[in-house]
Amino acid sequence: MEVHGSGFRRILLLALCISGIWSAYIYQGVLQETLSTKRFGPDEKRFEHLAFLNLAQSVVCLIWSYIMIKLWSNAGNGGAPWWTYWSAGITNTIGPAMGIEALKYISYPAQVLAKSSKMIPVMLMGTLVYGIRYTFPEYMCTFLVAGGVSIFALLKTSSKTISKLAHPNAPLGYALCSLNLAFDGFTNATQDSIASRYPKTKAWDIMLGMNLWGTIYNMIYMFGLPQGIGFEAIQFCKLHSEAAWDILKYCICGAVGQNFIFMTISNFGSLANTTITTTRKFVSIVVSSVMSGNPLSLKQWGCVSMVFGGLAYQIYLKWKKLQRVEKKKQKS
Repeated sequence: MEVHGSGFRRILLLALCISGIWSAYIYQGVLQETLSTKRFGPDEKRFEHLAFLNLAQSVVCLIWSYIMIKLWSNAGNGGAPWWTYWSAGITNTIGPAMGIEALKYISYPAQVLAKSSKMIPVMLMGTLVYGIRYTFPEYMCTFLVAGGVSIFALLKTSSKTISKLAHPNAPLGYALCSLNLAFDGFTNATQDSIASRYPKTKAWDIMLGMNLWGTIYNMIYMFGLPQGIGFEAIQFCKLHSEAAWDILKYCICGAVGQNFIFMTISNFGSLANTTITTTRKFVSIVVSSVMSGNPLSLKQWGCVSMVFGGLAYQIYLKWKKLQRVEKKKQKS
C-alpha cells in the first residue's frame, strides 16, 4: 500500500512505520526470550518445543496475508504462482527454526548479534563463487561486524545469563545461527529470482506463498513424522495457558511487523527499512540487557558497538551509492 502526498504526511507515515516495526519486533523479542527461558506453571516446566513457534507464526502470517490480499490486491494480478515458492519455503522453514533453537544454548543478545552478521556470508559467497570485488570500506564494515561477533562469542557470559538457558552450549548456539544465516541467504536469493521472473508479484503474494509452504512443511515435521513434537507442544499449551497466550502474541507481533516492513519498503525503499530494522536490533539488545536480566560487561558492549558501528557504516555507504545513482539520473 503506497502513500503519496505532502512532506508532512510522509513524515507521519515514516514515524508510524518506525514505531510499528520497533514495537512489534522488540516485543516479539521479549516474548521469544520469555518462551525460551521461563519456567511455566506450578510444575515449573520449560517450553522445550521452540520449533513449534515457526508453525504457529506461519499459520498466523498465512491468514494475515490472505486477508491483506483480499482487502488491498486485485485478483489475478499476474504474480508468481503459489507453487514457485516450494524451494524457498524449505530453507525458510529450516533457517528460522535453527535461529530459535539457538536460544536454548546462547543468550538472546548473543543470538541477535550473531544474526546481524548476514553481510559476512553474502560477501564470502560473492567473492568465492561469483568473483565479485568489493571496496575497502565494504571490507572494513565486514571486519567490524565479524570482529565484534567473534570477540563477543569468546568473552565470558555472566553466570546469571547462563543460569536462564535450557542447555548452555555456545559453540552449538553460534553454529545454529550460522546455519540460519546460510539458509536465509538462499531464501532471499530465491525470492529475488521469483520477483525478477514475475515482476507483478506483490509483497503480500510472497508472504502468502512463503507461509503456505512453511505451514505445510512445519505440519509434516510437527505431526507427520514419528518423532513429531506437535502434539506435545499443544498439550503443553493446554496445561500452561500463559505459554499459549505468549505464543499467540508472538505470532501477531510477527504478522504486524511484516506489515510495517512491507509498508516501509513500498513507500521509502529498502535502505530506509534496513536502517529501521538494524537500529531495532540494537534496541532489542538494550531491552534484553536492562529488562530481561541479561547483563553485558563493558567489553561485550564494546563488541555490540563494533557490530552496529559496522552496520551503520554499511548503511551510510549504501546511502552514498544511492545518491550517486540519483545524480547520474538527473544529469541524463
